[in-house]
Formats: sequence, structure tokens, C-alpha cells
Amino acid sequence: MRLLTALRLDDGEIVAFVGGGGKTTAMFRLAEEIVEAGGRVITTTTTRIFAAQIALAPRHFSAFEATRAQIEAALDKQAHVLVTGPVNTDEGKASAVTPGLVESLHLIKDLTAIVIEADGSRMRPFKAPADHEPVIPDVTTLVVPVVGVEALGAPLTSERVHRPELVRALIGAQEGETITPELVARVITHPQGGLKGVPAGARVVPLINKVEAPEDLAAARGTARLLLAHAAVSAVAIGAVKRPANPARETHGRAAAVVLAAGRSTRMGRVKQTLPWGDTTVIAEVVRRLLASGLSEIVVVTGAARAEVEAALAGTGVRLVFNPDYETSEMARSLQWGLKALPENCLAALAVLGDQPQIEPEVVRAVVQRWRETQAPVVAPFYQGRRAHPLLFDRALWAELMALPPQANPRQLVGAYAARIESVEVETDSILRDLDTPEDYERERER
Repeated sequence: MRLLTALRLDDGEIVAFVGGGGKTTAMFRLAEEIVEAGGRVITTTTTRIFAAQIALAPRHFSAFEATRAQIEAALDKQAHVLVTGPVNTDEGKASAVTPGLVESLHLIKDLTAIVIEADGSRMRPFKAPADHEPVIPDVTTLVVPVVGVEALGAPLTSERVHRPELVRALIGAQEGETITPELVARVITHPQGGLKGVPAGARVVPLINKVEAPEDLAAARGTARLLLAHAAVSAVAIGAVKRPANPARETHGRAAAVVLAAGRSTRMGRVKQTLPWGDTTVIAEVVRRLLASGLSEIVVVTGAARAEVEAALAGTGVRLVFNPDYETSEMARSLQWGLKALPENCLAALAVLGDQPQIEPEVVRAVVQRWRETQAPVVAPFYQGRRAHPLLFDRALWAELMALPPQANPRQLVGAYAARIESVEVETDSILRDLDTPEDYERERER
């Protein structure tokens, strides 16, 4: 997966990389991908970078020697321009630009992104910011705190940490203490740590870098879970930005379930959501299995049998939403009511049938994992070539879902995105089985 996909980059973004563990490499890799995708990008720094790194950009300007017109002309030719302050050849470093200059550069037309290195780390994979840093312009839309995975498991000393004394002071850690995922997450989500200087409204997507070995991936995933417990973190990217291909491995974000339970059960002849199922009911079993899947939130959309369904789910902790249009609408309307109930920081939603008590947590987790690996607009499970539920919809597609007419089925939109559907082949036909008729119900109970 490309880094720009993992960071969920939109056109016109101003991106600030902070922290340690490969910021400069990540900045230039992101710029390279933007150019490959047909965009135009300016890289810059509000700290200092090594003069030798200037060669990583196809064109360089000193901010005090170039006009905006010159920079625009260079972008027309090379699509990527690096802008710094003056280069000090004795120190071997290029100095910073001002936040005001970044705001001015942002006015250049047809600019895909400005990418900024906003603090230094002296080549260490982990750090806490000093008083004078980071320098993040107020117009920044995305802040990426970077940490190198090699810091995990190492002692909290200057060998792996830039300014370890600041890390200790920030969270009350001890000198030489082992750097754990918990410790990293506490520093990154601290207002004076990784969140320091983040402008209001900017997204925060930490990047756990240099993840290659299986044990590194496991540690990075554990760190991502801890980071996502903090509301300010939008998503967490995991990867190795020096890799020649697919520098990002996964993006972890909050995925929820919208359980569609508003139907009138006309073919069943009675309320199917509250039919007995083992020691519980059909709808309660669906919810129980979803709770075991590790989703961030579950919304159940009720309709025809509102009171009965709500009673069946009492004490489960799920959010209940009523679809007042259940008599005159189809599945799309219930999904729309469910999506509207989800929080702003939720990045994906699974449409789950309320009459599918055989849904398996392993299938749900596999669908979510494929989304993490691709950030695809739609992810669907398949059994022997047949697509079924639960369907996962990335937030990028929600506006189109919300625009569907009341009588629509989300399958209509899925068909429009057929070429971009990520499929997950599963080994169980449970995804194909729901309870539409009394015969379905009796057959599935016997299973």
C-alpha cells in the first residue's frame, strides 16, 4: 500500500511530520508518491535538515532567494520542489522556513500537498519535543507523529531516544525503563508530546515505521490499538517507508458495525429478530458475535419491531437507532440512519444483517483486516465465488451511501465500485445464510 493511501491524504493537505524514526525519509517518500499519482507537491522544513538530503528533491529553492512565481514555474516542470532556508555549508544543514511562508505557498494553485518536517530527532527513533518545537503552521491539516519500531523493547536512554529526560518528565517514567507500546502511546497522545502544537481540526495519524519482522508487526499492532483509545488519533499507519514497494503495510482505524434490524419480517410471518436462538434471540446472538469481533462500536437500527428488538438487546451496551421510514423504505435507509449515528472518528462501517446469527467473528476480523491492508472503498467476503455480508464501506464512500434513494439497496453502489472491491475468500458458507422464511429458521436451528 502507498504511504499516501495509508495516511488517507486528500488534495490540498498540509502535512507535518514530527517525532523520530524516519521523518525525512517519510516526507520525501510521500512526495515521490504524490508525483507518481500525477500531483504537485512542495516539501519544506520548519526546523533544519541535512544539506545532503536536498539531493532527494528534483529542485531546491532557498526561501529567501526565490519568488513564488519561480517556484510555480519549477512545479510545472518537476512537480516536486523543496523549499528551505539558507544552506549553511559549514554545518551541512539547511535552515527552516517560517510558518508564514508555508501559508503563502499554500496559495499556489493545483498544489496537491505541502509536506513539512516540523522538528528534529538526531536520528533517534523516539523522542519528546523540547520547548521550542515542533513548529507546526496553523494551516496544517494532518500531523504525523513518527516512531521507529526499533525503540520498542529498548531501554529509555539516549541510545534510542532523543532527550530521554523529557520523556521521563512527561509521563513519569524511570531512567533505563523498557520502552513498551504503552509508554510510546502515552508520549504520542500527551498534549505536550506527540499532540503538542496540533492545530484545531487537524487530523492526527501516527506512523509506526521500520516494521519488517513479524514480531515488529505484532508490537506495532498492539501500539496502534493503544493509540486509537485516544479520541484525538484518527488512524495509525504501520509500515517501512524505505521499502522499494508498498512502504505502508496497514492503517488501523475505528471500524463499526451497523446492524440492519428494521425489517417487517413479511416472509417469516413473525418478528424474526426476536426468535429464540440457543439461550438467547436471533438479534442478541448477532450482537454477541459482533462484540467478540473487536469492533469499536455497534449500532442496531430498529423499525417494525422496535420495542421487541430493544428489549432483546437490553444491557448489551450497543447503540439503538430507530428508522422512522421503515414501512416505505429499503435497506439503504436503515444503513443511512446507522451511519449518521456513528462518531466522526469512525473510518469504516460494516453493514450487518440482523437475521444472520451465524455471523462468525473470524469473518468480521478478516474483512476489517483486509481494509486495514488496502483502505479500499468496499471490502466483501466471498464463499466459492459468491459475495455476501457483512459488507464494509470506507468512510470515503459514505456520502454516496447517504445520497441513495430510500428504496435503494446498498448493492447498487457496490455494483458501481465492482472494480475496486477488495474480496476476502472465507472457508465458511455462513455468510450466505440468513433467515428469511420459517424453513430457513428451522434449518439453521438444526445446524
